[in-house]
Amino acid sequence: MNSQSQIARVTDSDEECNHSAGNYTLRLLIPRKDKMLGVVTTKIGELGVDIHDVDIVASNRNFTTRDFSISIAAAKVDALVAELGKLPGVVVVNVSDRIFLAHLGGKLEVIGRSPVNTRADLSKVYTPGVADVCKAIARDPEKARTLTIKSTTILVASNGTRVLALGDIGPYAAMPVMEGKAMLFKRFADVNAVPICMDTKNVDEMIRTLQIIAPGYGGINLEDIASPECYEVERRLQELLDIPVFHDDQHGTAVVVVAAALNAAKLVKKDKRSMKVCCLGTGAAGLACIKLLYAAGFRNLVTFNKDGAVHKDRQDLNAEEKWLRSHTNKSQFKGSFQDSVAGADMLLGLAASGAIKPEWLKQMNKDAIVFALANPIPEVMPEEAAPYVRVMATGGSNYPNQINNALAFPGIFRGLLDARVTRVTDKMKLAAARALAQVIKPAELDNDYIIPSVFNQKVVPAVASAIKKAAQREGVALRSAKD
Repeated sequence: MNSQSQIARVTDSDEECNHSAGNYTLRLLIPRKDKMLGVVTTKIGELGVDIHDVDIVASNRNFTTRDFSISIAAAKVDALVAELGKLPGVVVVNVSDRIFLAHLGGKLEVIGRSPVNTRADLSKVYTPGVADVCKAIARDPEKARTLTIKSTTILVASNGTRVLALGDIGPYAAMPVMEGKAMLFKRFADVNAVPICMDTKNVDEMIRTLQIIAPGYGGINLEDIASPECYEVERRLQELLDIPVFHDDQHGTAVVVVAAALNAAKLVKKDKRSMKVCCLGTGAAGLACIKLLYAAGFRNLVTFNKDGAVHKDRQDLNAEEKWLRSHTNKSQFKGSFQDSVAGADMLLGLAASGAIKPEWLKQMNKDAIVFALANPIPEVMPEEAAPYVRVMATGGSNYPNQINNALAFPGIFRGLLDARVTRVTDKMKLAAARALAQVIKPAELDNDYIIPSVFNQKVVPAVASAIKKAAQREGVALRSAKD
């Protein structure tokens, strides 16, 4: 019974996953005699495995079945099973990765809002009663915004070509991320979100696919689509549709970055218009952040792509980057990023892990601000930057000042749906950023608190309200503030 071949596993066996510690549930059948529970826990500890919890699953006169919540690297699981199997009478029932268990069957389900317990219920939500609603919408398609899930539901659409830090992993592997995104929409803003992963890299196919399924939805959140395709998909879809299309990797990131930058500048008492901000990375997220920083009043921006500083003589820029030539680097600096750090007040990294050396930060001005947002490992580690930096932000939840898109997209779409907005404008994004920043009162600002937590209950209402008001001012809201 103790043989390893009989162990049931719910985990990933890919070699690249085997070296990082994971959270597992280890189920053991343990004899009740001879203090075997103590023997088992001692053996687990001797093997260097952390035990978090122990729960009894079942018990009889001879055995207890217990679940051990443990942290262990995947590569060490087999050795643990083998050692425990040597203990007299102990049976390893199974070892389960809790993250994979949470994904079994997917993370979403569809639940009806009305009961279907009687014939009357059935005739009300389906035939024959539904026919009258269908005819009303056929006469006036705008009624779909009130009589269907269009009023509460959006699409989360991806083709899996730029997923997290994993790159092009395809539509199947992108699904867990889209499901997770849908969960956050529901949890934080009560927005229903349907994940759609498209098996195509063709821009025309993506646009046509989303165009023909759009009538049932109140908005589209584009996610994890590589650049430059993401720019064209967003632009053309917005031209074709009367619902908002929002690429969160660009604009959600930008909203949170600008909110944090506004508060950081306020904390260190520096003028945002004159602060020297060096920006490393001009991909989809980087470019959107730079543009929104400029709109927010940060005008002394020096930007760098993979080939160096962007200046007026650069002729190798893509269509999106050309905006940078006329709006950033007023001094026409042509040196390296390392050289540009001298006299900088703020660094914004949306590039790659390790791209910024900690010793460079010595050259920055007093009360330096560094946003190192590469994931999962930032451009420079906070511990290494600490001697030279007053305000540090990363994309990780394991450090203060997490720049997390979840601070933006739930409230943004809550506002878009509530006001029946047809498109997202730059002024709306800027309004969302300012509202997010203002969630933290001036007296509350601190080096480790320039951006609120995603669990702060004030965030979604503040962002949603800002979106609605800005949309009404811009004339892109079908529902007025009085409705």
